Amino acid sequence: MTRKGWAGSPPANDAEARKRIVDAAVRSVEQRGAARTSVADVATDLGITRKTVYRYFAGTEELFSAVSEVAVDRWIAQLDAATAWLEDPRELLVETVAFIIEELPRDPLLSLLLATGHTALFSEKMLTARSIATARAILLSRQVDWAALGLEDDVLDELVEHLIRVTQSMIVVPPDPPRTGGELRAYLSRWAVPALAPGSPRAGQRRGRAGRTAAR
Repeated sequence: MTRKGWAGSPPANDAEARKRIVDAAVRSVEQRGAARTSVADVATDLGITRKTVYRYFAGTEELFSAVSEVAVDRWIAQLDAATAWLEDPRELLVETVAFIIEELPRDPLLSLLLATGHTALFSEKMLTARSIATARAILLSRQVDWAALGLEDDVLDELVEHLIRVTQSMIVVPPDPPRTGGELRAYLSRWAVPALAPGSPRAGQRRGRAGRTAAR
């Protein structure tokens, strides 16, 4: 397949072409804003035609979907670095959610996407199996014995999904008036991570399973 243009430096393959288009779209969103970024802008920036962009992306929505994926990956890396020092499981989960709620609106790329009607697209990317698996991998990398808390991989995925849904709702529809840092953390400790509290439904289920096993 011929690839003309590309400012005299054509990509080596289709994967590289897609990556360069997405990278150009990310730069355009950061510089022009999401509302003023179009397929034509991205094509012009790369020295290619719109037809070339459409060869790899069906339209603006598909391109923005790829941009959202980049934004989510970048954000997860920042989150990983910001919570690496935490070892207590409840504190880890509370600080993780609080960090996202407080810092995500300040991220240039994500705030531009969210401010221009791409909230649903971003939310979908946050809840893909890939994103949940990445978030679970971060939790598993911490010095926490999740299995001892009754949180095997499948249940940990449910916990990650729950926390993502809580986070999204608080970002899309923030409380009025906004909670301070301490108030936010108290709220999250009370309601967002009850699965880790002694006597929680998860603990009850673990005891129930143990009792049934013993009875057999």
